[in-house]
Parts: sequence; C-alpha cells; structure tokens
Amino acid sequence: MSLTRRDFARRSAVTGAGVALIGSVGALATAPGALASQDTETTGDDAERHGGAVGYGPLLADPKGILALPAGFSYRVITYSGKTKLESGESTPSNHDGTAAFAGPRGTTLLVNNHELKGPRSKWTYPVPLAEGLVYDPAASGGCTVVEVRPGGAVAEWVGIAGTSTNCAGGSTPWGTWLTCEENSDRAGENGMTKDHGYVFEVDPADRRANRNPKPLKFFGRYDHEAVVIDPKRGHAYLTEDDSDPNGLFFRWVPPQGFTHGRGKFRTLADDAGVLQAPKCYDSGGRYVDDLSRATKIGTVYGVDWVEVPDRDAKTVAVREQFDTGEITRARKLEGMWWGDGGAYIVSSYARDESPGAEHDGQVWFYDPKRRTLTLKVLLGVNPDPSVDGAFDGPDNITVSPYGGLVLAEDGEGISHLFGATDSGRTYPIARNDLNVGTEEEPEYSEFAGVTFSPDGKTLYANIQKPGILLAITGPWQRQMRG
Repeated sequence: MSLTRRDFARRSAVTGAGVALIGSVGALATAPGALASQDTETTGDDAERHGGAVGYGPLLADPKGILALPAGFSYRVITYSGKTKLESGESTPSNHDGTAAFAGPRGTTLLVNNHELKGPRSKWTYPVPLAEGLVYDPAASGGCTVVEVRPGGAVAEWVGIAGTSTNCAGGSTPWGTWLTCEENSDRAGENGMTKDHGYVFEVDPADRRANRNPKPLKFFGRYDHEAVVIDPKRGHAYLTEDDSDPNGLFFRWVPPQGFTHGRGKFRTLADDAGVLQAPKCYDSGGRYVDDLSRATKIGTVYGVDWVEVPDRDAKTVAVREQFDTGEITRARKLEGMWWGDGGAYIVSSYARDESPGAEHDGQVWFYDPKRRTLTLKVLLGVNPDPSVDGAFDGPDNITVSPYGGLVLAEDGEGISHLFGATDSGRTYPIARNDLNVGTEEEPEYSEFAGVTFSPDGKTLYANIQKPGILLAITGPWQRQMRG
C-alpha cells in the first residue's frame, strides 16, 4: 500500500531516517574529491572496510584519439555520421543521443538510436532521411535509426522514424519497442515546422511495417520530453522534462482502466487517454519541497503525491507553467531514466546557480512506486575544474549495469566520461572522450549519450553525440563489489 503524507511523516518520526533504501544501488556519496579517475586501489584498513578495489584501472589514451579505456578493453565504431551509410545509401544521421539494445532474430542485436536534431532540415548536413511512410513532419530534421549488428560484425542501418524534432534520451518498453521523445515543443509555424511537436512516438525495431504513418502519443503530454520508462507491473509510465524558467517536472501517466500494454497498443488510445500527473513532494516532517535540488544529503527520502495536469497538450500555457507556487515539485535539468530494482532511476543533471546553498553537479533519484517515495542515491559536488581529469559532472543518460550499480554518461563541461557507481558509493571511470572536449559554448564540445548494455551483457554501447558516433565497448567486465 502506498504511503499517505501522514503515514510518511509518522514513520519518519519513529525511525529517524524514514523509509529504508531500496534496490541494488545504495546511497552513493560522491563529491569532487571522491571522484578520482584512477580510484582502483585501497590498502590496509581502508581496503578491509571497502572490500577491495573497484573499477577497471586507469584510462589509457587512445592512439586513434577517440576513446580512452582501461587496459584489456577495446572499442569498435558501429556507426559514424558522414562515414557510414544507411541501407538506402544515405549517410548515417548526426547528433546521436538515447539508445536501447534489443535481442534480434538469428543472434542479431537491434539498436534504436535517437538523433537530437532540432529545427529545419537545412540547418544540418546529415538530418534523418525522409524515408517513405515513416515521416511525421517533413520539415523536421530529427528522428531515430535502427542499427542491426549481426554475428560476425556486419552492420545494417535504416530509418525508424523521421520528421521529428530533437529526439533525446527516450526509453525502451517491456514489450521490446522504443519510445522516442521530442525535447522540443515548437508549434506548427514556428521555426519552419508544419506540425506541432513535443510528443513521444513508439518505434518497433523488429517490425518495419509497424512504424509506418507515425502517430504522436499525445496522452503523454506535449512538452520538452527527455526520457521515459514503463513500470512493467503497474503499467504506469514515468517521464522527465528538461526545461527551465521555471524548472521542469517529473511526470507519471496512469493508463485507462482495463488497458493492456503490448506491441501496437498505444496507437489504439485516444489523445486524452489515462491521466497525466506531476509530483508534489514532502519531507519526513510533512513539509512541502518545491525543488529536488534542495536535497543536500545522500539518503534523503521524500514522499510523493501526484497532481493531475490540467491541459496536457499545452494549448495555451506550457505544462510546467500550469501550476501555482506550492502545487508541485520541480527539478533542475531532469534528464535520463532507467527502470531497475523495482523502480525508476532519475537523473537531475546539475544545479550550479539555481539553488544557493544546494548547488550540485548531478543527482540520481530512485522512485519507488510501491512506497511512493523518492530517495537521493547519487549527489555530485560542484566540479571545481572540469578541464582536469579526476572528477565527474553533469550526468545525463543512465543505465543499470548487469555487473552491479549504475553506469552514467557525462554531459558536463570539459573532459567527458562514462563512469560507474558501485552499490556503496564509490565511482570509477569506464571511458573518456578523447575526440572533443571543451564547454557547451565551444564547437568542439560533445557529450556522451545512449549508454546501454547488449542483451547478453557483454557489450556496452554508447554514443559521442557530435559528430555522431555509436561505439561498442568490450572487455573483462566483472561484478563490481560494494567497494
């Protein structure tokens, strides 16, 4: 049974800490000093206390200048915008973002790869091609491709959906499809668009016919979507919004009574099907929390109530602006999500200047739908010098590792990493972008994105967004101890 506000406050008063932490990822205490890029050895009492080394050792510079990895690891370029081709002969689109991996037929792996391309097609050298029957808005440059990796290494790529805008993190479904999310809510007539944007679309990697005549899933709302996950037990969808002024929201969609999930079922729903809700959080004393960035301690637990969105299609007012002060809880730069351990892991990328006294360079929250609580699992202190290798900042895409803990993709400043976090709070590097570093304002800057493991857990896929490279990382993966 879900906690009521009164139950939550009463239990917290008795236990002091509120609800016990849930899941395989415990409270992860991470500050700049704890984020050593070569944190792989402990000795004496420290080794006994932490249970030995974590991670895979220091990162070794790449002679090819693309990806630094630990000893024993290697990478392979799967797609590269401007260099690899689709089945149609056109170039792989640029600006790779969210990705998921599915088991395909005859031992293949099917990857669905978002392309975060915003605005008119003329703006980009390599937009998503307008494949016949797969186009939503012919003026828009984004979409996603399906990449088939065959036994022996052969690769094929084709368009999954085209004519969408700013396809960002997205998310997979329990029935083996991909939900691609538009992080842009231009109306028809704005920035050259011919249709309204700000929607979620479903793409089936295993059935090309199912993707014809793309239909926006308007019941999920129209706003700057980032990521989405599906609760396989209850059928709820959870979605993040990356926006500001005011900060964005974390949403829950409750399906209509009697609805059964499955391939193609979303297309049968009306635009106003189910209920879209935003969270209202309160602390152990029952006090309202206006923004998740206020949390400064690992293990902070908030109770969650859900408030219905008045106008999910944002006909006149943006969804996040439809609530008065005190009605809902916001968060700074809500980014990637991943379903695991019976709940949703949710990334809030950074809050450097928005919350005096509570600045951070990244949070990961865990939403427990059974207890209806949010628990702060990861808190990254503000990185004092992003140009120096040794600290992580600005996590974005996230996945739960089959080897324990989390793997996160950096979208911060300066040096960019893929990094892991163990159950007990130790972090370690997995990869470093040696191709392009800088700041978001500099042209050479590029983030990591699309972090996901293959179905058999042997390969970690990840993207360098610009120019658009999909990489497959293999090596001596091993269970990461609590550390």
